[in-house]
Amino acid sequence: MSTSTTRSRLQQKKNQRRKARKKRAQRNLFILLCTAAVVIASVLGIRGGLKLSRQVKYPVQYSGYIVRYAKENDLDPYLVIAVIKQESNFVADARSPYAGGLMQLTEETAMEYAAKMGLEYYNYMDPETNIKIGCFVLRTLINRYGVVNTALAAYNAGAGNVDKWLSDPNCSSDGITLTYIPFTETRNYVDKINYYMEEYKNHAEF
Repeated sequence: MSTSTTRSRLQQKKNQRRKARKKRAQRNLFILLCTAAVVIASVLGIRGGLKLSRQVKYPVQYSGYIVRYAKENDLDPYLVIAVIKQESNFVADARSPYAGGLMQLTEETAMEYAAKMGLEYYNYMDPETNIKIGCFVLRTLINRYGVVNTALAAYNAGAGNVDKWLSDPNCSSDGITLTYIPFTETRNYVDKINYYMEEYKNHAEF
């Protein structure tokens, strides 16, 4: 066998090994890219899932109405959001045995405060109207009692009950702040409103 033939075969083997290494490198790169893509997709999926989870847990709907009527009544919009979350969880047609709408107004309360607001024709179950009247009710109660938690207790249990509690030294030491709320439902209601306010401030965007 000639020297030139031997060199030719050696060169061919070198070329074959070079091609094989190149193919392995390409295959490994492809696997690496696929793995990276899966990891990135997983991370984005988790983040997206967390964001969706927060949106479901802390829904914010009707934000335009909330901001508008909170501003008109000098209220913290997060307070209004928390009340709606607790009262109806943003279900516009939610009804209880005595109240309805986003902020769960009774028909009598809606009628009373609509008259004070000069509303002649209204549907208190309409989302905008419900928020509009509800914010006015909250502002009126805050003005009356001077303490947000006391106003929230009145929103839930009625002003008559709150007036009795404020005059009871077992419930209030100063006639302004409630140190004890006899109704478990109302006590839990006030606690939940404050909890939701903080959660919305930390998680919600509107």
